[in-house]
Amino acid sequence: MALESLLNLVYILSAVTFILGFKLMSSPESAQRGNIISGVGMAAAIVASLMFPEVVRYHYIGIGFAVGTAIGLLFAYRTPMTGMPQMVGLLNGFGGLASLFVAWAEFDAKGDHQSFFGGMVLWLTAIIGAVTFSGSFIAWAKLEEKFISGKPISYSGQQYVTSAVLLGMVVSGVMFSLDLAAPEAYYYFAAFCALALVLGVLLVIPIGGADMPVVICLLNSYSGMAACASGFVVNNNLLIVAGALVGASGIILTLIMCKAMNRSVANVFLGGFGAAVTTTSADVVGEIKPVKTEDAYLMLEAANSVVIVPGYGMAVSQAQHAVRELMEAIEKNGGEVRFAIHPVAGRMPGHMNVLLAEANISYDAMVEMDSINPSMDTVDVCMIIGANDVVNPAAKDDKGSPLYGMPIIEATRARSVIVMKRSMGKGFAGVENPLFFKNNTRMLFGDAKASLQALVNEFKAAGK
Repeated sequence: MALESLLNLVYILSAVTFILGFKLMSSPESAQRGNIISGVGMAAAIVASLMFPEVVRYHYIGIGFAVGTAIGLLFAYRTPMTGMPQMVGLLNGFGGLASLFVAWAEFDAKGDHQSFFGGMVLWLTAIIGAVTFSGSFIAWAKLEEKFISGKPISYSGQQYVTSAVLLGMVVSGVMFSLDLAAPEAYYYFAAFCALALVLGVLLVIPIGGADMPVVICLLNSYSGMAACASGFVVNNNLLIVAGALVGASGIILTLIMCKAMNRSVANVFLGGFGAAVTTTSADVVGEIKPVKTEDAYLMLEAANSVVIVPGYGMAVSQAQHAVRELMEAIEKNGGEVRFAIHPVAGRMPGHMNVLLAEANISYDAMVEMDSINPSMDTVDVCMIIGANDVVNPAAKDDKGSPLYGMPIIEATRARSVIVMKRSMGKGFAGVENPLFFKNNTRMLFGDAKASLQALVNEFKAAGK
């Protein structure tokens, strides 16, 4: 009894570290410390769990620990910052798969002794885990554009197919829970697991690349809920608490992202269920005005206020260090540089913040969208690096655009705009950007990293 009390005390302290870690991660300056504290708490919880009398086969645990650590280190080492959203999505899926296996193992070991309520808990754990796994795999494939296109995939009767799958899951779950000792219980278990895997696919394929940041948040919430359900299955209080924290925070972040992208929460939860397909209706007026590096340098050299809007294109070209060099050159020349960060810039929340911080750019220089927009009229030059949809004025002006209603960084209000892009390709949403055709916009075509380095060289040459 003394050992059990000690282990439960460790669980309580671990839960406190999780909550404290969440609190510290609300600020960029303390986020790293929050991660470390939460990690120490989780390590203590794992050690405590291994000391319970029910744990008897340590060699299997050791093998799993070694293999999992090796895979995790390999993923972390080989994944670039541009691939971080895909890796996060995939790891969410592995968490769901683990919950599915927990439900399976518990049913196989103790199914004969479970009540109807216990059977429903097993059912809930299994289906959340399966949906999380298959949905995360599809999200990863869409972001990587492997095996499947990043564009939304819809088909006739989609709502009816999804409804039929949901109904099948519920019916098989009820039949399973009525008598877990019956020989048919295994068939029902396999049926709702298979249907849940199908449902995960159906919920994600109708969602396009532009909405993937929201999907990643939602799947992260699902993985937390799956872990929470697993805690009920194995009667582990800490797993319940940790899963509930992840699930709740993921839901909150999903709601924030939906607001930032003007997306329907119901459509995101139901995989675009009943979403209307719209196309842009406004004609793009104007002509493209390319600019050379030398002329872009003159614009920046004369500017007192410069706002840089980073996007996924900057991440692809790994241009964050060149951006820092340009910032330093402009500041040395007497100009002020700020970074306008859209909540959904990149492919996951905070993607641009982390990327810029990697290049030792101060968080003080990063300004949120709502804070930068009121002062955009006073900005001499707004430089857009690989961003598209988050600065598209059609979101404000074109009611027929898929982006309409989405809050944007109002770059078009700056006195001059420099857009750095490889080509005139469209963004994730697949719609034209009228900003590129405005009279105050100049297009600097080419690789972002090379173009930025060329601008830095211009400043260096002028300083000699």
